Amino acid sequence: MTDAQTSYQTLIVTEADGICRVLINRPAQLNALNPQVLSELADVVMSLDPLETRALVIEGSKPKAFVAGADIASMQALTASEARDFARHGQMVTKALETSPFITIAKVQGFALGGGCELAMACDLIIAGESARFGQPEVNLGLTAAFGGTQRLVRRVGLPVALDLLLCGKARTLSGQEAWQLGLVSRVVADDKLEEEVQKVLRGLLSAGPSAVAETKRLTRDAYNMTLDAGLSAEAHAFAACFAGDEAQEGISAFLEKRSPAFSQ
Repeated sequence: MTDAQTSYQTLIVTEADGICRVLINRPAQLNALNPQVLSELADVVMSLDPLETRALVIEGSKPKAFVAGADIASMQALTASEARDFARHGQMVTKALETSPFITIAKVQGFALGGGCELAMACDLIIAGESARFGQPEVNLGLTAAFGGTQRLVRRVGLPVALDLLLCGKARTLSGQEAWQLGLVSRVVADDKLEEEVQKVLRGLLSAGPSAVAETKRLTRDAYNMTLDAGLSAEAHAFAACFAGDEAQEGISAFLEKRSPAFSQ
């Protein structure tokens, strides 16, 4: 991963203290997603060591846009077969973010439209500034969403709101505040407090047990596709497994001794 950091053309990647930060750096295109961006994002996610990485933060290079969408110019000449490959490429990246053992965070300021909204929704947490604008305007181009918009949006906000956004396209977007009220984003703050809020989230994650956080992510994500009984059984097994390792013992001991736990990475 360290050697790859200097080779990215569309990303600026930094790693420190268990946190990887990815800046999508295409300001002239409002950070729009093209095949190269997707490939480089995939490389970052796949290259991170889950034993060393606690969280991945994705953000855009300019306050005006997190990611304004997919790069329309790069899509103009696609054949149907190439378009399907492009969709699957984006879906692979978003699925990798969802299934990674570390926590993924979208830091959203400005436009998060189309592919940008889909990229944010694939992250575990969306921390948004009040200037954020979320939407799925693909229908205005005669297209459908391609990177999971029709699937993840309905899971996050419910059918009526999802249909409103997906069917009305650019005529219906959500502000950061609206997105928070509807359950699309995790937190919304003033733009000038956005980095401070992200740091607060990261401090919370770093103070918790690494294995417990990873297992909690897995259980919660899996809940979408499980019956309640199956999910409860999985939860009980995961809880029991905590007692087979040192992490829970350290956490419990620290609580009883009124000190901060010293979790190993």
